Amino acid sequence: MRELDVLAVARGQRVDLGPLDDVAANRRAMLAALEAADKPVYGVNTGMGRLAGVALDAEQQATHQRNLLIGRAVGGPPWLPEPDVRALLAVKLHGLLAPTTAASPELVKFLADRLNDGFVPAVPRLALGSAGEIIPLSHAFQTFVGVGTVLEDGVEKPAADALKRRKAKPFPLGPKEGASLIQGSPLAIAHAFMRGAEAVQALELQTLAAAMAVDVLGAPRSIYHPSLAGPDTVLAAVLDDIRSRTTDSATRSDLVQAPVSFRVAPQAIAHAQRTLDDLAAARDLLLAAPTDSPSFLDGRFTSTAGYHAVTVGLRLDAVTAALTHLAEISVQRLHRFMDTQFTGLNAQLAVDPGPQAGLSPIHKRAAGELHEIRRLAAPATLGSLDTSAGQEDVQAHAWAAGEQLRQVIDHLLAITACELIGIAQAHHLRGLPGAPRLRGAYAWITETVPPVLVDRPLGPDIDRLRAKFADG
Repeated sequence: MRELDVLAVARGQRVDLGPLDDVAANRRAMLAALEAADKPVYGVNTGMGRLAGVALDAEQQATHQRNLLIGRAVGGPPWLPEPDVRALLAVKLHGLLAPTTAASPELVKFLADRLNDGFVPAVPRLALGSAGEIIPLSHAFQTFVGVGTVLEDGVEKPAADALKRRKAKPFPLGPKEGASLIQGSPLAIAHAFMRGAEAVQALELQTLAAAMAVDVLGAPRSIYHPSLAGPDTVLAAVLDDIRSRTTDSATRSDLVQAPVSFRVAPQAIAHAQRTLDDLAAARDLLLAAPTDSPSFLDGRFTSTAGYHAVTVGLRLDAVTAALTHLAEISVQRLHRFMDTQFTGLNAQLAVDPGPQAGLSPIHKRAAGELHEIRRLAAPATLGSLDTSAGQEDVQAHAWAAGEQLRQVIDHLLAITACELIGIAQAHHLRGLPGAPRLRGAYAWITETVPPVLVDRPLGPDIDRLRAKFADG
């Protein structure tokens, strides 16, 4: 199967599929099998869900695939951001290229063209209670037949008008194609790609913060020897990274042992790295598996449960839990920097403690961000209910785990910005150059957030540093 770089497409890369002869041949084989079928084919010549037992005559079948997209579009705003929509479309395109889907080359090309001409369907982010992702996918792909809305510069526009501006006609769906467009869980997979990449950046920043905190505190370094990881190669790499970054920095003879929040950061970082690796592996397995139900497998139509994305959803939840623990550690480290008994510096990192509040308010902001994260830490994937008159009695809610993780990452980045500002202030007060490998990082922070010499509103400083994160 052709390889698609989902993240690159999400970020605006064009799609070039080349010849689709294999797709056309597979489509012909599927249509021949459908013509010869002596049994009902779910969603093609029958209703769906609890109405799967209802046979459709030829006239009903002619409009059924279009109706599948329209009648299930019951969501609403807030809508997915454009990069997430592009990721969803890219994952669906990957699925349409699979022989088990047996889509027409015309549908494949239509989807690729919409990615290339900036067509962005309005896809709901929340309150999606189906077993798979029928509701958001109905919103995404009803636009292909000229129904529903798209987003242009964030503004809702009729899909029919958006197609006309692109000189594209509404797509005439063939047998099985409407069903294929609403099958699977491409939104969960898109979240795994998008949130996974964002979490990797958040983890890199947390690793930087941990090393800088050790450096500024002047903490003993022996605890970061990689041999202390035993056979755990992931932890050994993190320990070695922090020890390497803090090489040749000053240590304090009066500090026998740093607070726990400084000492256990490598273990928390290593665990988060493992959960992200696990998520990526699960994502790739689900991406490669048949997700249509029925799938066209070995010349036959076979029902599947490929839409049940629990393997990705629970791992998104696991990443949320791992990042929540990192957030707790980060907030605690920042609080230790406020206390002169731990740092030997001015109380609350103020230049003139008492008349000045120093950085105590910035810790309060971090504590508030942590409170929000803790409210999001419950697994989103758990919580099934009966729908479709009992036919659909289990849901994975994997998309919800992705949405939850999106918010957790956002709060964690705010916490990280707060801690890095506190670390830079402590570095300024200590007056030492710091570890050679970290001097560029100190300069990188202070060129955006100068030392706090007198009290000032620090909210804009946090926002500027977070914007710098977004710029890479």
